[in-house]
Amino acid sequence: MNSSILITSYNKGAYIEQCILSCINQDFSKGTEIVILDNCSDDNSDRIFNKYKNKIKLFKKERISNYPALNQIDLIKEGLSISTGNIIFLLDGDDYLLKNKVSEVSNLFKKNADLEVIFDVALKNINNEFSQFKIRKKISKDIWPTIINTSSISLKRKFLIDTLEHTFINNYNLLEIDFRINVYSRNIKKNFTIIKEPYTVYRQLENSIMGNIKKYSKTWWQKRKQAHTFMKNIYSNNTMEYKNKLDFLLTSFINKILKF
Repeated sequence: MNSSILITSYNKGAYIEQCILSCINQDFSKGTEIVILDNCSDDNSDRIFNKYKNKIKLFKKERISNYPALNQIDLIKEGLSISTGNIIFLLDGDDYLLKNKVSEVSNLFKKNADLEVIFDVALKNINNEFSQFKIRKKISKDIWPTIINTSSISLKRKFLIDTLEHTFINNYNLLEIDFRINVYSRNIKKNFTIIKEPYTVYRQLENSIMGNIKKYSKTWWQKRKQAHTFMKNIYSNNTMEYKNKLDFLLTSFINKILKF
C-alpha cells in the first residue's frame, strides 16, 4: 500500500529540515513519497528544500487568502493532485514524525480494511519540553470533539477527497483542516481509530494557526460561532440533528455583543 506524506509549510525554515529528515528516516520508506507544499516562503526554506531536492517533490504556490486555515486547505488540495499514495500522512512543516509512524500506521490500515482515518495522540513540544497531548472528555456529546492536530492525522486518499468535498471548504475561514477531518470522521462517519501511542511530535508555537488566537478574544468567539454553524450544517446535510443549542445560542449572543 503506497503512501504520501503531505507537508504544508510557510516560513518554517527554522523547523523544516527536522521535519523532512523525520520523513526520509522512516523505518519503512519503500513506496512512500514526500511532498512539500510551500506558500512561497521568503525565509531560508528554499535552501533546505534544495538540499533535499532528490528526495522530495516540491510544489510552490502563493497564498490565496489572508486566513492561514484556507491557505493550508488549498495546499492540501494541490497535494492531492500531484501525489500518488493511497494513504495520506498530513504533516505541518514545524512538526515531525517519530521513526516508526509510516510502518505502524500502514500496517494498521492493512489489517482493518474498513478503517478510513487514524489519529495518533502526539507528543507536544513546547520549548523542547515534551508532554503527551490529552484528549479531554467533553461534558456534552453534542459538540465537536477535542481536536487532534493535523500532523497526527493519517487517512485514506478517498476519504480526504470526500472530506474536502463535504465540509464547505470555501467557507468558515477560521476552521482548519484538522477540525473538519475530526468532526467529519468522528462525529459523522465514525470510521476512525485513535492510537494512544505517539507517532508524531507536535511543536506548539505562538505563531502557529492556533497559537495566534487567544482564548476568549474576539477572534476566539468568532471562530467558536463558525464551529457551531459548521456543526449544524454538516449534521443537517447528513440527516442528523445538532442538539447543542444552548451553547450555540450563547456563542451567537456574545458575537452580537462583540458586533460580528
